[in-house]
Amino acid sequence: MSDKAHHYEVRTRWTGNTGSGTTTYRGYGRDHDVEADGRPVLQGSADAAFRGDPARWNPEDLLLAALSECHMLSFLALSVAAGVNVVAYEDTATAQMVTHADSSGEFTEAVLHPVVTVAEEGMAEAARALHAKAHEKCFIARSVNFPVRNEPVIRVAAEG
Repeated sequence: MSDKAHHYEVRTRWTGNTGSGTTTYRGYGRDHDVEADGRPVLQGSADAAFRGDPARWNPEDLLLAALSECHMLSFLALSVAAGVNVVAYEDTATAQMVTHADSSGEFTEAVLHPVVTVAEEGMAEAARALHAKAHEKCFIARSVNFPVRNEPVIRVAAEG
């Protein structure tokens, strides 16, 4: 199978001009809209720690969400191929970011905490093993320069 390129496009539009543009650091809003054809507008801002609106999505949350979603989607696809019937999946992902005196910063780690419920006891170990494979396949995790760890919990659905 040969490599295949995929193209993505979003439009980001700043909506935080309060009337004077960026004449002062405190004088402008961080609000913006992220749009892609055929999808709802995503209302973004900076993290509240950086003068943003805490009611809107920020880039740091979106990066963590992308890692969590990508792992889940990879895991579910691998589960089908392995004959593991997943009946529920949820994740509370966490990440650590550090900032420096020069206003730069970076993520130093992300940890996914997927809780996966499988249909039968005999599927539990296979489900646990699939997390490593999902990590290897996840496009987003393969693209970041910081560690992404997985600490999965596997449950078996109640019978009856």
